[in-house]
Amino acid sequence: MAKKSSVKVRLVPETKPDSPFFYYVKKPTKGEKAKVKLKMKKYNPSTKKHETFVEKKLPPHSK
Repeated sequence: MAKKSSVKVRLVPETKPDSPFFYYVKKPTKGEKAKVKLKMKKYNPSTKKHETFVEKKLPPHSK
């Protein structure tokens, strides 16, 4: 079986990480971009503005 070329990460607002709104995006597992923490400008509907979202660890899932 082949290895995964990307992994799912969660983006939360930089100013308010405990906000109820977040994004899920795919990040590469190999190369230069894999080592760098993702930072993107996205729309936050709770503040109704574009803000910087940063990568955060996924929460543990329950079985």
